[in-house]
Amino acid sequence: MSEGKYSQVVIIGAGFSGLTMACQLQNQLKEFDYTIYERSKEVGGTWSANKYPGCAVDIPAALYSLSFAPHPGFSKLCPSQAEVLDYFHEVAKRYRVLEHVACQTEWEGAVWQESSRTWSVRLRDLVSGRVFHHECKILISAVGALVNPNSFDLPGVDSFCGEIVHTARWRDGLSLRKKDVVVVGNGASAAQLIPAVIHETKSITQFIRTPQYYVPNDNFDISAFWKAVFRWIPGFLLLFRFLIFVYLETAMAMIGLGQQGSRSRLVASSKSKAYMTGSAPEKYWPLLVPEYEIGCKRRVFDKAKYIPCLQNDRLLLTNDPIVAIQESSVLTQSGKAYPADTIVLATGFSLTHWDVDVRGRGNRSREEHWKEFGCIEAYQSIAMNGFPNFFYLLGPNSGRAHTSTLFAIENHTHLILRVVRPILEGRASSVEVKRESEVRYNQQLQSAIEKTVFTDSCGTYFNDSRTGRNWFIYPWSSFQLWYSTHWAGLDDWSYEATAPVESCLRPEKSLLQLCRCRIDSSVRQGIYHGY
Repeated sequence: MSEGKYSQVVIIGAGFSGLTMACQLQNQLKEFDYTIYERSKEVGGTWSANKYPGCAVDIPAALYSLSFAPHPGFSKLCPSQAEVLDYFHEVAKRYRVLEHVACQTEWEGAVWQESSRTWSVRLRDLVSGRVFHHECKILISAVGALVNPNSFDLPGVDSFCGEIVHTARWRDGLSLRKKDVVVVGNGASAAQLIPAVIHETKSITQFIRTPQYYVPNDNFDISAFWKAVFRWIPGFLLLFRFLIFVYLETAMAMIGLGQQGSRSRLVASSKSKAYMTGSAPEKYWPLLVPEYEIGCKRRVFDKAKYIPCLQNDRLLLTNDPIVAIQESSVLTQSGKAYPADTIVLATGFSLTHWDVDVRGRGNRSREEHWKEFGCIEAYQSIAMNGFPNFFYLLGPNSGRAHTSTLFAIENHTHLILRVVRPILEGRASSVEVKRESEVRYNQQLQSAIEKTVFTDSCGTYFNDSRTGRNWFIYPWSSFQLWYSTHWAGLDDWSYEATAPVESCLRPEKSLLQLCRCRIDSSVRQGIYHGY
């Protein structure tokens, strides 16, 4: 085990969450002493991992971009993976973030050190296998949920003569030309992949389990004229971004269980069903039309025109479950064998991104904390009591099923920076959310979720299979998210002073300094609130 390192801030993950936090540490706090660790060979997060044909963002790029780094040059309303990744690299280069990144480094654990008020982060160099520790004041988990693919463990997998590939592990140079292809899954990835490759394949057999709501959608080219307007007319791109934000926010009307929500869901589901039955062969209608209510799973925006592809004789859709893999085919429950040269898994992701052993005060683990609370949770999606100076980006219940993930990332980044400012300015040594505040927040959260369609009725991965509670969704509006992260007070946080409490009471202190040292007599010496 090698000698450790030290930084003020350690960020785990070099996707959009890590990039946003790094840029805003520099912009807002003038903090440059940070290190980002990324286990992949390159930065970019999900946009680096998902390189399958047809991969694209399903939110208009004017909103799926960072507010402090607008980009007028996207070629389409919803650009391809390659364009989004190019934009990511452009921002990282502009802010010189790559100088702070160490790739191919796995996060293995972290322990809070009470004596030094720091985190000891355990990491492994995936090239050399060397294990080392990195000490830091602030530890931020910017590890996204769409990281670790679901497993595919069927009898006979090892005997398959072709290639089995997950959409998030696409191999450069993989060709599907003139091949019999099996696609497992029918979410957004499959809906983008199939239209992109169907004309080069010999056949595609798609195996599905649960129907989806597909929404008709067009992806427009952005002309040179509009690019020039976005670039040269001040505020126009910002206005366009705001209009998209407001339009997407109208989907919030669908999630409530009241009469308005029911009416909105009826209209939306009718439109989706009309699209599917009007564009797909009748024999597939029973496989396509869901029985659950629209909204409790993320809708699939069919910009790639997957549903019309079902008219192509090369594509066969079935819900006959696969039970085994053979040398050149897949065997189903009905006893039929379907030919397969390549198997593509569009089967989503597991929740193992929270399996890393993180231990807070008194060596208490995250698992122990969540067991006490009865579910995976975090106050405002970013913090847990007993884990000082530790924060999440895209943590529990930060998910937005209807709008831009980057909007959530930026808002939670802003809240974290508000909370940690006293630490990085040397006015406090640690901060953590109060336990009673965390309890109250999660009671309010679960109560709000119970009034929405985001229950376990869909069997969605949004819900913890052990408890049935929704760990993914933020149930309130984006306006509420913005207010709670930008303007709401910080009374739910406790700070530990870097100096004895008595020093705050000296006569020579200014009024401002005295306000920053508001003493809470109900807690032990050294704790104060109100930054």
